[in-house]
Amino acid sequence: MAGIYIHIPFCKTRCIYCDFYSTTQSKQKQRYMDALCKELQSRKDYLCGEPIETIYFGGGTPSQLTEQDFKQVFATIAETYGITSNQEITLEANPDDLTEEYAAMLQTLPFNRISIGIQTFDDSTLKLMNRRHNSAQAISAVNRCRQAGFHNISIDLIYGLPGETDKRWERDLQQAISLNVEHISAYHLTYEKGTRIYEMLKKHRINEVDEESSVRFFSTLIDTFSNAGYEHYEISNFCKPGMYSRHNTSYWKRIPYLGCGPSAHSFNTESREWNIASLETYISSIEKGFRTSETEALDKVTRYNECIMTSLRTVWGVSLQYIEQVFGTELWQYCLDMAVPHLNSGKLDIRNEHLCLTREGLFVSDDILSDLMYVE
Repeated sequence: MAGIYIHIPFCKTRCIYCDFYSTTQSKQKQRYMDALCKELQSRKDYLCGEPIETIYFGGGTPSQLTEQDFKQVFATIAETYGITSNQEITLEANPDDLTEEYAAMLQTLPFNRISIGIQTFDDSTLKLMNRRHNSAQAISAVNRCRQAGFHNISIDLIYGLPGETDKRWERDLQQAISLNVEHISAYHLTYEKGTRIYEMLKKHRINEVDEESSVRFFSTLIDTFSNAGYEHYEISNFCKPGMYSRHNTSYWKRIPYLGCGPSAHSFNTESREWNIASLETYISSIEKGFRTSETEALDKVTRYNECIMTSLRTVWGVSLQYIEQVFGTELWQYCLDMAVPHLNSGKLDIRNEHLCLTREGLFVSDDILSDLMYVE
């Protein structure tokens, strides 16, 4: 079982908070699509013949691609890896790209899941973030996807935005619920160095929300979506029963995946690779028959730490049996010893031999993760 991630770096405009690799220069798009398909073909053996369960088009803005662009990629994947009806195949999309015609076109392709980057329904905040859509367009985009026949729709929200208030956040949550989508991701804004919003913060043009407000926003998020019937299956992710993101869950469960495109990461359980974050260098190197990338071999301690970091974020938690079998008795004992104070305080719980965060533990998850990770 494995996944494929396809990075589409093109954006019409750059959002002020985004630190993912992207470019507004789309002149190289056809060269890029050819290089991307060539990488997919050349790395066929990376996943060692594992059946592909998920395919994910991320970005950037994948909804900047045309029908012909998608057909080129899908033809390459079908020929090289195979495409089956039981795969989860996701497209990230901007609301303003999802016109009636575009949504109908997507339905003719293998996509069966759409992830829409809404972020907020507050128009003034959308304008501040340099988003290309407004609230009305976001709502229409979800409805168009539904009308086109998509039965697995996800939306992204961001909270802790400049000027965020309890009332505004509650409005966002209620509007999200009213859309009746299958999946919702909700992330707290982070000020990443090198982004425009980070510079605005440093120049005191905007203010960061205080910690007390952040905790309150998170609590409201959990309560509101839980009361609406959504399962809180990962710290930042909620879904209707059974509708969790299979692709993202593969990251948290350490399932191998191949990442193609500039800056894309790959993982085969023993090592991690990532392509260069440069469109021109990526294209030119692939055209010349090689790939500009870096590889990190993952030793036992690194793999243990990654297991703790990813698994504990989920409702399924950390399998203590897996820890002992894969990493040995010493790290298993270390994990248990470090967990004791959090078990005693009610922030961790053991359920069916899995170490899991409690509701209280969710609010201090970073501290708990840090404690359980092994430092040599």
